[in-house]
Amino acid sequence: MSRRAGGSPDWWRSPNERRACKEGCWRGQPGPVMRGLVWSGLGACWGLERMCLSPYPALRSRGRPVPLSMLLLAGALRAGSLPCVSRAVAVFTFAVALSAPPAWCVLQRRPPHSNLSANCWSHLYAVNMLNSYNVKLYHSKALTSPYPGSHVERSQVPANKVGWLTEWKDYNPVEYTAKSVLAGPSWADPQINDKGFSPKFNERDGEVERKSLNGTYVVENGRPRNPVGRTGLTGRGLLGRWGPNHAADPVVTRWKRDGSGNKVAHPVTGKNILQFVAIKRRDCGEWAIPGGMVDPGEKISATLKREFEEEALNSLQKSPEEKAELEKQLHKLFSQEHSVVYRGYVDDPRNTDNAWMETEAVNYHDETGETLDNLPLEAGDDAGMVKWVDISEKLKLYASHSYFIKLVTEKRGAHWSENPGPECHE
Repeated sequence: MSRRAGGSPDWWRSPNERRACKEGCWRGQPGPVMRGLVWSGLGACWGLERMCLSPYPALRSRGRPVPLSMLLLAGALRAGSLPCVSRAVAVFTFAVALSAPPAWCVLQRRPPHSNLSANCWSHLYAVNMLNSYNVKLYHSKALTSPYPGSHVERSQVPANKVGWLTEWKDYNPVEYTAKSVLAGPSWADPQINDKGFSPKFNERDGEVERKSLNGTYVVENGRPRNPVGRTGLTGRGLLGRWGPNHAADPVVTRWKRDGSGNKVAHPVTGKNILQFVAIKRRDCGEWAIPGGMVDPGEKISATLKREFEEEALNSLQKSPEEKAELEKQLHKLFSQEHSVVYRGYVDDPRNTDNAWMETEAVNYHDETGETLDNLPLEAGDDAGMVKWVDISEKLKLYASHSYFIKLVTEKRGAHWSENPGPECHE
């Protein structure tokens, strides 16, 4: 009988065709049984490629187990274009696979490295947004209550409702802006609806930098929207600017040394121990990097130096002569080569849906200790205390400062954790 155009062979073959098939098998050509088995195997490979390796998410197994029976089914279906015997063998193979104990093709996907947290913050709420260092941004401290310096409780935001892409029609955040901000100090914006106030979001607005270090953010109903997600609070809280509030954090470090001037190594890891200048904040009592807000029109480098002088050296209370001496000591440190360890969004307890903290954390390291050993540390401005602190994972610091410190130890090859254990993965 004739073949259907573009289709599979007819069910019935002529005697000559059947004889040719038999002869072909004896001549070393694949017969129907062999063809069925081969096509089952090839179909399984085809199914494996489609379900495990495809670049399209809808077709990819994403590292989940792929049942062998599914792969063989793909082969059996692919065998639909074969002669009847071949097709029967392929389907029979699939049936045997179904009756056998489950076998799995597990294609392990290499988990992306995530150094997002100093202590593998498993309780953080992740959203699909990266900062300039390709690190996923999270909300944890930005969801805490009460809001700093108040008795205001945020609306509760479940972990799966933090991201804006998740629809939440019943979201009802609390509106709050501190009285100190509403009083209209020079460092704060007016209210959004005030006459004459027309902020230029996502660009430099006169002397005020309204661009985010993380890229363009959404402006909704005239208000900028937190790029990481919901916080349970609208308004500005304690923050002066609508949108990004830019800060700078100088991480000033040296090696811990013994009485003979030798570097001190950790007894467990054998890595040298770094120390950094830490202040104890007056507002919340937490230890932190001595950083602060960038003034309008001020360069980041100037902010870093100014904040360190004000908070760690109490420069505001020094005489002109004392200030001049400090300047000499710090010029060498702040003019040397330095390392930017982080630029971007900060998980800060002051963040709201409409105002958030961003920072540039820069490491200034005194390799020999000659510059910093004689530095007269004295708490000033917003600091209650100041001292050199040994760096380790046991540090509990303000906002995301522990993470910045961890980045410095990685760069310097210094001690961080006694039990690093398995890497934190997403």
